[in-house]
Amino acid sequence: MKERALIVDDDAELLGILKKYLENHGLETITASNGAEALAAAPSGKPDIIITDVEMPRLDGLALCRRIKDNKVLADIPVIIMTGKKISEADQVAGYGCGADDYVVKPFSYPVLLAKVKAMLRRAARGKKKTAVLRIGDLELNLEGRTLQLKGKPVKLTSKEFDLLHTLVSKPGKVLSLNSLLEAVWGYNTADYNDPHTVEVHVSNLRRKIGSFGKRIQAVPGHGYKFD
Repeated sequence: MKERALIVDDDAELLGILKKYLENHGLETITASNGAEALAAAPSGKPDIIITDVEMPRLDGLALCRRIKDNKVLADIPVIIMTGKKISEADQVAGYGCGADDYVVKPFSYPVLLAKVKAMLRRAARGKKKTAVLRIGDLELNLEGRTLQLKGKPVKLTSKEFDLLHTLVSKPGKVLSLNSLLEAVWGYNTADYNDPHTVEVHVSNLRRKIGSFGKRIQAVPGHGYKFD
């Protein structure tokens, strides 16, 4: 499966050039013209890396990076920031403080950008390999095969139930809001759809299927759910 980059820039020409360049070097791409579009696209697009400009309308690159890193579901996605001016030390500190993983300064070398992208994807892939199978007591979640075993016996889950369980157990003890679950699991833009009943029904079904482990999926009234 090809790795996917989300490219964000309000310069349509550069956006097209970057899209073509990365696709010619084996990546899939999705694009957005500003930070708000990128934030809406990320949950359903499931990018492996984000490459974003700084100065954009509606939501700039630093604000986008901060929002990505504050989102418990998206926080692990590496972010490269493109800046159109020679960056000062203070600007770099501010960017890294927002969660940026690296910088490139325009005009930049495309091969150098590609090398940075591939290096970050390799590091991310090593991290994923370590967690290809999640084990919590008698619960075993195979992320590659998308299968679940409980006490050595297979448990049949729907695709959304599997994604919901994976999202919850990946962040043990952390409260995930209903909106963040709707975005991460269903890919909904919660500005358009935010019916909590969707999550509640799937949580109920999931709890029933995983028996006593279901008690570990706890509702936090007024907020969402967490896995303890």
